[in-house]
Amino acid sequence: MNPVLPLNFFVPDVEARQWQDGRAYLYGSYDIPDGTTYCSYEYHVFSSGNFSDWTEHGVSLRTLGPNAGVPWSQSPLYAPDCICKNGVYYLYFCTGDGSEGVAFSKSPAGPFTGAVPLQASNGDGIDPAVFLDDDGQCYYYWGQFAVRGARLKPSMTEVDPKTFRRNLLTDRQHGFHEGVSVRKRNGLYYMVYTDISRGKATCISYATGRSPLGPFQKGGVIIDNTGCDPKSWNNHGSIQEIDGRWYVFYHRSTHNSPYSRRVCAEPIRFEPDGSIPEVEMTTQGASRAIACTDYLEASRACLLSGKVHIDSVGVDRVYRDYLAFIEDGDWAAYKYLYFDGAASRFMVKAASSAYGGVIEIRLDERDGECIGRAVVEPTQGWQSWEAFYCGVKAVKGTHAVYLVFHGYAGRLFNVRGFQFLQES
Repeated sequence: MNPVLPLNFFVPDVEARQWQDGRAYLYGSYDIPDGTTYCSYEYHVFSSGNFSDWTEHGVSLRTLGPNAGVPWSQSPLYAPDCICKNGVYYLYFCTGDGSEGVAFSKSPAGPFTGAVPLQASNGDGIDPAVFLDDDGQCYYYWGQFAVRGARLKPSMTEVDPKTFRRNLLTDRQHGFHEGVSVRKRNGLYYMVYTDISRGKATCISYATGRSPLGPFQKGGVIIDNTGCDPKSWNNHGSIQEIDGRWYVFYHRSTHNSPYSRRVCAEPIRFEPDGSIPEVEMTTQGASRAIACTDYLEASRACLLSGKVHIDSVGVDRVYRDYLAFIEDGDWAAYKYLYFDGAASRFMVKAASSAYGGVIEIRLDERDGECIGRAVVEPTQGWQSWEAFYCGVKAVKGTHAVYLVFHGYAGRLFNVRGFQFLQES
């Protein structure tokens, strides 16, 4: 289900890998909720053996504070990548001052130590990516607005200047903004990247080539996170095969901020010619459609419209999310829920210091069939939660659910979660 990780973790810019132990590992930046800048001074690694239960392995590298592991920099850590060669895991990273480096571990979860600078980009080392080809040769990529690339020397800490290539992708030709990631499938090299062609850097697109150093031809958009949050600005991720199925990993902004982002994932498919059709953001993500009778946190909406956005209350970095600042005409979408025809009631947990309002439950689109209307009464506080109920029409099949909010002018109510109920 999306977001992929427990909701107290804000991890964008994810590179997903599946190593020989069979587990999926996520390497990304680490945002601080309610922060006013991108990323933080540390990385955390996450892993899962079933794609639903994730283990957080603690701090894998930091640039500031106890056990700081980057001697030359005390700047925030931006997007990383990781590769394994000959039993050593190499974590490539970049920092807010434009420097880059590589650290080492015998474990895919880290911690990564012994960091050394990697001089490849003359101060433009943003968003490094590393690729290990079938012949054992590694390649290194980096850059913003234009992708640079080169072979790595056997030391894995230097690039071979004789192989340096600039402008593998460019802003003008490919819409390249930042965040490159490289994979190979059926002899075709896929360069996945943040694409700004639609006006903001919200797309993850791909280009393909027959060589790891190009040339690359733009394919298309894999996913666009427009609509996930009012302040959504960027996207960054990767594609990865896990247990025989391919996924795109991306992030969504949340909390009405470009600086609080969470990793999400969607299955993708390849056409016979190697192209990747664009996929939509969903709530179910890599899981099956969600049973309508399961309690669903309202903050797992895959689309939001209007002033509504995710907010939270938290103690000791444990957060309780909800939809807040809801006004008349706003809506939230959840894709997809499965109905077996037995649910006859709807329950929503809501709170309001205002007049309250009405929640319309609609199917498949914002103006789709209305199967129920729940009235939310004032609860004497924005954190004073109560359950409200209404009857709903019997429904069968898999549907997107749209909660459409109505009421008087101004802020109406908060919504924490909902579920459909069967009569006992």
